[in-house]
Amino acid sequence: MSAIENKPAIWQRHLPRPRIDSHKYDRGHVAVLGSETYTGATRLAAEASSRIGAGLVSVIADQALRVYQTSLPADIMVQNRRVTDLNRVTCVLAGPGGCTEGQSAELLTLSASIAKVLDAVAISLAERVPKQASNLIITPHDGEFDRQFPGVEGQRVERALLVANRIGGICVLKGPNTVIAGPNGECRITAHASPWLAKAGTGDVLAGLIAGFTAQGMACGSMESLGASLGQD
Repeated sequence: MSAIENKPAIWQRHLPRPRIDSHKYDRGHVAVLGSETYTGATRLAAEASSRIGAGLVSVIADQALRVYQTSLPADIMVQNRRVTDLNRVTCVLAGPGGCTEGQSAELLTLSASIAKVLDAVAISLAERVPKQASNLIITPHDGEFDRQFPGVEGQRVERALLVANRIGGICVLKGPNTVIAGPNGECRITAHASPWLAKAGTGDVLAGLIAGFTAQGMACGSMESLGASLGQD
């Protein structure tokens, strides 16, 4: 186990920078599974993915389709789930605002090659979704962690590492000292978070940032990509 403090020197060189001849398809496509009730959470996550540089961002929804069409920035696409092939995107983000039974079922049928970021209730799918090469990231706070992984005991670093190994992906255990744990035993700790982040919606933004970085080619299995999402001056 190797636990070190998360600092810009670790991840700055890994930040995605588009080439002079880049186009939008080079910068990845994030699909955010839209909540039908807490639409604000979905909107925060989708906008964060777009602002951090993902080439395309889509919100996939059904009943709330009109809400998203009228409230999201013009660059974010809104699509009906029944006509969308999620196996053609780069990264799928699920959980901000909720995850329906239909969305959960769809996640379990996705190709293992599609990167997945699971937040909130969608974290319950972490052990069952198809994955490869650690292209899975979960973002629980302590309450969600305890609900989804009962019986996992120890200090926060130890618990996060145990779960990361168990799911074969990255566990971002959020809090005043956020623990970023990988299945290979690597660990980064962000120990300088602002208390102003203790506010509804910041977790949705974080999930969107992670998905946006992942879509642009920052390897999910790399601590550097998560460090950049959680980095501060």
